[in-house]
Amino acid sequence: MQFDDRLATVLKFRADGAVTSRIQYRQLLDLLGTQQHHAQGEQIDQALARFAELRHQIPADERARMLEQGNQRLRSPRLVALLAATEPAVAQAAIGRAELSETEWLDLLPALSPVARAAMRQRSDLTPILSRRLSDIGIYDRGLPPSDAIAAAQDPVAELPATSEILAPPAPDLAPEGIGAIVKRIEAYRKARPTIDAPPSGEAPRLPLGEEQHFTAPRMVRAFDFAADAAGRIVWADPGVFAMVVGSSLQSIEPKLSARMRGHQRIAAARAAMTGAPAIAGDWQIDAVPRFDPQTGGFSGYQGRFRRPGPVSATSGVLAVDSEADRIRQLLHELRTPVNAIQGFAEVIQQQLFGPTPHEYRALAATIAGDAARMLAAFEELERLARLESGALELDPGATDFAALLTATAHQLETHTRQRQVGFEFHGETSQRSVAISQPDAERLAWRLLATLGGAAAPGELLQIAIAFPTDLPGAAQFDLALPASLASKDANELFHAAVGSVPQAIASGVFGVGFALRLARAEAKASGGSLMLVGNRLRLTLPGLTAPVPHHSEEAQRTGA
Repeated sequence: MQFDDRLATVLKFRADGAVTSRIQYRQLLDLLGTQQHHAQGEQIDQALARFAELRHQIPADERARMLEQGNQRLRSPRLVALLAATEPAVAQAAIGRAELSETEWLDLLPALSPVARAAMRQRSDLTPILSRRLSDIGIYDRGLPPSDAIAAAQDPVAELPATSEILAPPAPDLAPEGIGAIVKRIEAYRKARPTIDAPPSGEAPRLPLGEEQHFTAPRMVRAFDFAADAAGRIVWADPGVFAMVVGSSLQSIEPKLSARMRGHQRIAAARAAMTGAPAIAGDWQIDAVPRFDPQTGGFSGYQGRFRRPGPVSATSGVLAVDSEADRIRQLLHELRTPVNAIQGFAEVIQQQLFGPTPHEYRALAATIAGDAARMLAAFEELERLARLESGALELDPGATDFAALLTATAHQLETHTRQRQVGFEFHGETSQRSVAISQPDAERLAWRLLATLGGAAAPGELLQIAIAFPTDLPGAAQFDLALPASLASKDANELFHAAVGSVPQAIASGVFGVGFALRLARAEAKASGGSLMLVGNRLRLTLPGLTAPVPHHSEEAQRTGA
């Protein structure tokens, strides 16, 4: 309670002047810096928001000096991430002062800027895992030898220190000689480096920086992922091409992209030509989507992929187009970005992260966040259907007693159906038999079917479910689910394509209504190796049985007398 009281006391004091702002910044730095990674709460969120505001009132060099003082401790990953996202001087000081565990560094590393990652490479306590992870994203040790190796370069090579010491990172501060010292260090490196074998024909010689331990750049890159900042400059790429493309501008690669980038529009199949290393030179196709900050909703750059142009149709002479499912998935990916930004900003307002907010606005923000969550759930269902129907998604293998699962799901639905006197009545075989579908996929399918039929049933309606294990389908299970009166008169086309709102539902089984829910259930059943079809006034669900195990060799030998 003592820590909470101190933090609350600091937050009550409003610092508006230059001196008071620095005092409050130092106090918040001391209090927030000693928190553990699991520390959370509204008061901590308010303190972090106030800490972020104060950076605009204090020059970066002063904030960096505060961090570099000997008694400063940084144990909070959230605070380190906040500091690392600011000016380079502050980011370097924060990374150098941070006291995080290996797990915390690994979690934080993807969110760090290139400047912060470079500063992290200079830490002397890097574990092998952290060092390897930095190398994987293109952050390597510097190639120049430390200052104390300069004098040794004047001696015979036999008396030089080991190669690992020669290639060690230099100290942060340069020697007083300035440029002259750098020249001497370069010369020392040139004299002391190991002899490099002649490269294969057609390959440029390389310095021994050790990256071949982690990846080997291919002769011709076919595709790579990238991320660009708000100015269009590439700040991240796959490890194999990181050094070749980072720092390049999308506008310089293809000037026609400037108009799309100014409007924060999606980049789809843009043709471009890249110059540079042989592995990346040539024609490319660029696909990217805009990114938006989940806290502020502001444009933060692009994320996408460079790929070599696809095959050309022999008849039409144009690039082969993506399938309908691929286009739907790309569209949903593009829609998720603004919806995620809206949801994030609404949650910021609702949780008062930027300061006190009237209750009316908080209630409105909560409604917006809920609507955004429902939209994201709808996008997930659309994408799942598109991937299932196109064969891009395969259900996980498994074994589930689907008859018992249907019974359990019906009991769960009684909470919603009992008051309307709606229910399910089971008939047929009750023996425990497993079908070839995983438990999570089986639960989705069972809930989707029973919620759809139960929600469309009229008050007092009792729906029959018959369970059978047909002899002509060894191991398979068959379930006949009676349709409620509101659906029994429809043919297969009308049933599986019923529009939203065409059938009243007391229980919503999905955003898009009865037809879409049943179509998705049919795709799930088909993906598991079964089927869902309309037979008279019933839905017949057939699920495949498990593959019979192969008899043990020794048992077979005993039975045959071998």
